[in-house]
Amino acid sequence: MRLWLALAGLNGLIAVAAGAFGWHGPLDEGGRQMFAMGSQYQLAHALALLAVAWLATRADVNRIAVIIAGAGFALGIVLFSGTLYAFGAWGSVPVSGAAPIGGFALMAAWTTLVFIGLSRRPQSSPS
Repeated sequence: MRLWLALAGLNGLIAVAAGAFGWHGPLDEGGRQMFAMGSQYQLAHALALLAVAWLATRADVNRIAVIIAGAGFALGIVLFSGTLYAFGAWGSVPVSGAAPIGGFALMAAWTTLVFIGLSRRPQSSPS
């Protein structure tokens, strides 16, 4: 739980800092737009990591699914938002295909949350 909470906080912090840099930094209009989009996606998924942190505290949730969701969000943020930040700052993509893979990881994480929400873990019977 603490890992997901720490990642949520770190990503929220970076998203706010990136948004401020995108607005006030030495970027052209296209760079500003890339930073704004990257920041919005990162901040939204930082909140999703908060949900993962909460799910990690629940005994009635599949732990493996929680880890998959958290890893998907974390990886997706780095690849998707990171690519947008790099493109906004330098005008080029450092790793071809990173943004689509990051977007897929984010969608897979959201799909995993759907699975968690729809699955029922059997309750232990009272002794």
